[in-house]
Amino acid sequence: MEKKDISSISTEQAGKALASASRRIALLHLAYAKAIVKELGEERGTRLISEAIKDYAVKIGNKTKEEVEAKGLETIPENFGAGDSYALPDFPGMHSGRETVETEDGTRRFRAYGCVLGEVWREYGEEKLGRLYCYMDTAKYMGYNPHYKYVHIKAVPEGDECCEFEIRRTTAREREDFETEGRDWFYMDG
Repeated sequence: MEKKDISSISTEQAGKALASASRRIALLHLAYAKAIVKELGEERGTRLISEAIKDYAVKIGNKTKEEVEAKGLETIPENFGAGDSYALPDFPGMHSGRETVETEDGTRRFRAYGCVLGEVWREYGEEKLGRLYCYMDTAKYMGYNPHYKYVHIKAVPEGDECCEFEIRRTTAREREDFETEGRDWFYMDG
């Protein structure tokens, strides 16, 4: 088998590959979530899914933290993108486009259009189960630095035209709830 030189892959090819991988992640999440809820019921199943999503996302946040600190940087929101291993490229694939906007009160918000994951869940009529995956955004940030969370203001799986995010400081209660196994932490997103 011939090994392909990655430097010869175009941005368009890389975007298609990322979109394909994103669709697969969406389907994998959906398959596991449906099986868990079918076996345990909605309440217990959702609780188990929340623990799995938290574990997955905290691993991403911790790895990002290690990489940022290895570069001699502080683990503040402005440096989150300096982590290399789990950073998403700044070209279409997972989303069709992204932008940063400022609200009237000066808060920065991040918008992502055309969420591939949300589109897959919508195609299968499983927006609610699919949306559970999205809580990983809050958890990855808290794994990176528990004093911050990345929350959804809008979400494609909830019928919005885009996903809109904001970085917020966490409260002592939120940090305690997040760190305590079995406690609800989904309330922090939004």
